[in-house]
Amino acid sequence: MKFIRCCPHLLTLTAVVVLLSIAGAEDPVKPPANAIESPEIAQELATSAQRFIDALDPGMQAKFLFQDAERGNFHFFPIARRGVPLKDLKDGQRQLGYALLTGALSHVGNQKAFSIMSLGDYLRETDEMPNKYRDSDQYYFAIFGTPSPDGTWGYRVEGFHLSVNVTIVDGRWISVTPSFFGVIPATVPDGPRKGLQVLKNETELARALAKSFDAEQRKVGFGEIPDFLTETVGGLTTGNQRRIERHQPRGVPAGKMTHAQRETLMKLVREHIGRVRKELADQDLARIDRGGVENIHFIWAGGLEPGQPHHYMIQGPTFLIEYDNTQDDANHVHCVYRDFDNDFGDAMLRHYHKHHHRKQSSR
Repeated sequence: MKFIRCCPHLLTLTAVVVLLSIAGAEDPVKPPANAIESPEIAQELATSAQRFIDALDPGMQAKFLFQDAERGNFHFFPIARRGVPLKDLKDGQRQLGYALLTGALSHVGNQKAFSIMSLGDYLRETDEMPNKYRDSDQYYFAIFGTPSPDGTWGYRVEGFHLSVNVTIVDGRWISVTPSFFGVIPATVPDGPRKGLQVLKNETELARALAKSFDAEQRKVGFGEIPDFLTETVGGLTTGNQRRIERHQPRGVPAGKMTHAQRETLMKLVREHIGRVRKELADQDLARIDRGGVENIHFIWAGGLEPGQPHHYMIQGPTFLIEYDNTQDDANHVHCVYRDFDNDFGDAMLRHYHKHHHRKQSSR
């Protein structure tokens, strides 16, 4: 048997080439901590957004730059908005708009969103002074950047009592916050839909948890309803702020709750997060588990019976949920789900730009 001698330098060069090939096959930009990742869903959303854009009439302004400050603007009041409203869309265009909305939400989330939108008809018929922006067709579609399977872009579907904000980074990391759902009437008092309570679980689970507190828990678990005019925007202390900061959590930590109370608390958290598509919600819930369920705090304010004004807040290491039902004889709910780091994809964007630019500069 003959052995062929190789030059040591050639062997070294070959090894370097192999290592570089292996390194090049891997993605140099690793996921940021606690990233919610789904290239498959990101691609679906890009396809839906592009189909919607392609179907619009000339002159319909749905697209904005990704860097546009409008991307970080969200609100839940009945006001004029930028983007293309449902009322201007033809039937086929509407269906594509709905497809974009539903792509980021779960089945339950879509039921709630469309029910909220539909109540604009009820308000138009029952309000003494109807507001055109509280109508069922006053929901606006705005797309930021260029949708692509491997790109960074986002979109918003928003109107009275509904704000869905989606950011996709590098075609794989996805943020679906801030996420606002509100409803008026919280319980429909009359007509063919009498008794409809769109956000029923968000209300009743929290009330049940608050009612279960013993005397010691109530000392820290019960607070005061924030002053509507001076401390809130629409009943929420977080309002429509572009970014929220972590503050010392208030209320009873789950670590000092009974097993049954913790179960109720987590069922309530899952109710809020579960409005988002399951594949994304499950990853978010895993983040919460990693942060420690025992570190989640719950605080209630107001009455404990239906029809009494009330407010609550849930704060964990990564998220905050705020709920208010104090307006219109406690028949008007606002609730929002926020991510301390990743609202509008902020942390994912910082991570990507830092590592992407490092990669580019090393070439």
